[in-house]
Amino acid sequence: MSARHAAPATNTDVLIAGAGIGGLTAALSLHAMGIGVRIVEPVQVLRPVGVGINLLPHAVRELTELGLGEQLAATAVPTAEMVHYDRHGNRIWGEPRGLALGYHWPQYSLHRGALQLLLLDAVRERLGERAVVTGTSFVRCAEAEGQGQGQVLPVILRDLARGREHTVRVRALVGADGLYSTVRAQLHPGEGPPLWSGIRMWRGVAEWHPVLGGRTVAVAGSNAHAKLVVYPISREAEQRGRALLNWVAEVRFPVEHGGMPGTADWNRSGRLSDVLPHFAGWRIGDLDVPALFAATRRILEYPMVDREPLPWWGRGPVTLLGDAAHPMYPVGSNGGSQAVLDARVLARCLAVHDPDRVAGLRAYEEVRREATSALVLANRGMPADRLLQVVAERAPEGFDRVEDVLTGEELAELDAAYRWTTGTDVAELNGRGSWGA
Repeated sequence: MSARHAAPATNTDVLIAGAGIGGLTAALSLHAMGIGVRIVEPVQVLRPVGVGINLLPHAVRELTELGLGEQLAATAVPTAEMVHYDRHGNRIWGEPRGLALGYHWPQYSLHRGALQLLLLDAVRERLGERAVVTGTSFVRCAEAEGQGQGQVLPVILRDLARGREHTVRVRALVGADGLYSTVRAQLHPGEGPPLWSGIRMWRGVAEWHPVLGGRTVAVAGSNAHAKLVVYPISREAEQRGRALLNWVAEVRFPVEHGGMPGTADWNRSGRLSDVLPHFAGWRIGDLDVPALFAATRRILEYPMVDREPLPWWGRGPVTLLGDAAHPMYPVGSNGGSQAVLDARVLARCLAVHDPDRVAGLRAYEEVRREATSALVLANRGMPADRLLQVVAERAPEGFDRVEDVLTGEELAELDAAYRWTTGTDVAELNGRGSWGA
């Protein structure tokens, strides 16, 4: 090929915008497939921000196959069970989780920031210190250069410290830049702000004594009025005989009485005085809920939001991943886990279709788009919460036996609701081959 017709030189093969859970997992997965990758991240210094997250067995499997099983086991708490209570602390429904449910991999609860730093350390160790370029934001894509498998995409980036823009040429761009994705905005202009459910969430983390058996994800109340989710997130605290409890308090407000309360920012501070009145007098087993709230040093506030599922994610050598592609309500504890699955399927599809990056991206979207769109809509429906509200309506002052409140068919519906929103069938996950092979 003559120099005149040669494809433009590239700075890197795959560029990922965003060093969150999905972007970092994608970098590790692509590297494992022998595909060159680099991440750009606007934050100058990545610190362990946020609160707790649940990793479901399908995500734990993928991270374990990436060689991170020991690090997860040393950091996270393996979840033993999930239990639903009414607001008086009466048990409605429960089931074992992870290994106890028959999966070959556990379900883990851990601090979101700890997971992000665990992934970041692995990326820098395996790909080199320069694999993650911080203080640099994605600005826009220019028109692709060249044709076919030699196509190259010019991507304009901004060095935030210097305020300067520069162009890199890549073979593929992955927007893993979260709810307010700049990559998504260029692909789907005019989409507007996230869609608010009417639910405000307050979140916090506090060191406490072990409660409710020590390894339980506890859910009390319902989203119709007020709901609480509590679970431990630190293996280190557990080894000291303590519990680092992550809590989420959800309260529904009439949407017609006003717009979304502030921006959806995971690090926005909230006030104890705003959340405490909704949970006055709540006690779930051996957990004093108001006391836990009061012991929390910093409370965060966040509106429960999502976006409409997209009819397509990307065009040409560009795609989306994680919250940039499919932000969803945290009803099934599945948002972070789905980002991990995205990352693994992306790497596999690019490897299978190598060197045709566009074909690989479209294959990835074909596998992941419909599956995640279904989860977005399932979580929006909040199927379990409808039954929890039935309990509150039928037994507003509590009950002695849940069988006196819900029929056997209704209790079976709770099982089905969680199968619908949380994930993969046990036999299916245990039996399928590795995505890393």
